[in-house]
Amino acid sequence: MSKNILVPIDISEIELTQQVIPHVETYAKQDDATIHFLAVIPDYTYFASYRLGYASVPPDAKEREVAAMEALSEIVAKFSLPEDRIEKYVLCGPPKDHILQLADDIHADVIILASHRPSISTYLLGSNAAVVVRHAKCSVLVVR
Repeated sequence: MSKNILVPIDISEIELTQQVIPHVETYAKQDDATIHFLAVIPDYTYFASYRLGYASVPPDAKEREVAAMEALSEIVAKFSLPEDRIEKYVLCGPPKDHILQLADDIHADVIILASHRPSISTYLLGSNAAVVVRHAKCSVLVVR
């Protein structure tokens, strides 16, 4: 029985989101669960440390969070779920850490996340989905 479902959403990968919609809706309808949608935006200082051509003045964190929440809200609107059972979060930093922490904080029964098909880079370096599967204290459904 799932009362709290965590759904991490990559707001830059709309195709991945399309894959999880039917699974999330099925889980939510079976148990009248609360669905917690999470978008994690990159930490500017992480990219700046690699000198990847970003401006020396970091973008306003609040503006980035507002833009991310707007994008997340547009994505969540594609799900057929009652609004009173939806919670949305935008956090900044490493996705895997925030996914695992929020899962603990909300006492998630299951995490439903989309993942790319494995490639050589994910076998060698790992991926957010792989870390979540290994370290989550609850069940994890990975949708491909």
